[in-house]
Amino acid sequence: MSESATRLSVFKTYKLYVGGKFPRSESGRVYEVTDSKGKWLANVPLSSRKDARDAVVAARKAFGGWSGATAYNRGQVLYRVAEMLEGRREQFVREVADAEGLSKSKAAAVVDAAIDRWVWYAGWTDKIAQIVGGANPVAGPYFNLSSPEPTGVVTVVAPQDSSFLGLVSVIAPVIATGNTAVVIASEKAPLPALSLGEVLATSDLPGGVVNILSGKAAEMGPHLAAHQDVNAIDLTGATEGDLARDLEIAAADNLKRVLRPRTEDFAESPGTDRMTAFLETKTVWHPTGSLGASGSSY
Repeated sequence: MSESATRLSVFKTYKLYVGGKFPRSESGRVYEVTDSKGKWLANVPLSSRKDARDAVVAARKAFGGWSGATAYNRGQVLYRVAEMLEGRREQFVREVADAEGLSKSKAAAVVDAAIDRWVWYAGWTDKIAQIVGGANPVAGPYFNLSSPEPTGVVTVVAPQDSSFLGLVSVIAPVIATGNTAVVIASEKAPLPALSLGEVLATSDLPGGVVNILSGKAAEMGPHLAAHQDVNAIDLTGATEGDLARDLEIAAADNLKRVLRPRTEDFAESPGTDRMTAFLETKTVWHPTGSLGASGSSY
């Protein structure tokens, strides 16, 4: 090989993440993604209605196994994801810097915060039930116990501007509590989200627990909001025009839980409200019985 020959770089092909696999959009469509200065970064799939339906099917199929796993096991899996993110830290620093127009040092701080945020939610998997469930005082010889259960399949419209920290902040609480997710990535900055799919695929997270679509929220959102097998929707990234209002109206058809968009600083401590937003409360009554002639109960 001549010393003067120039080697051509191998460009990365970004794909969707659905059901643990990496399909292209069934429509064959793509769109250009550029950095903050308008430089071309990649062509990514422009997801269709069919891609969204496939993602819901995958999420529903995965829900039984994921929600049925012990909370401790889910925490271990989420911690493994954080380990994998740490191993690919430099890649995410580069992608976040390009996506959000940040310096390398600021992008590194964002990535570190996102990894720490993932670890934080991993620690909550087996603790959230202790603060939202418990024994209820009742007047009678009964145990009355309330415990949280996951809502089901949750559509997440990811933040448009916070391509990684915001993304992690909306996905992790959904799956930490046993739900499965269909995520519509930021339209203008989808690369960190699509790379996150590669991390999830090489961790212990079962396929279908998280499904990541790139494209237009205004195109896929109405179909997912009206989908009868979607149980809840997070509208955080639905900031374009009246999109949030329209999706909320569509979600009412099967009484989906809806988390409305709000002004958020994802760098702040998140609290537990994103976990409790997609939990149901199951209450069980059980007779205590009585002990002996005294009538005392246990």
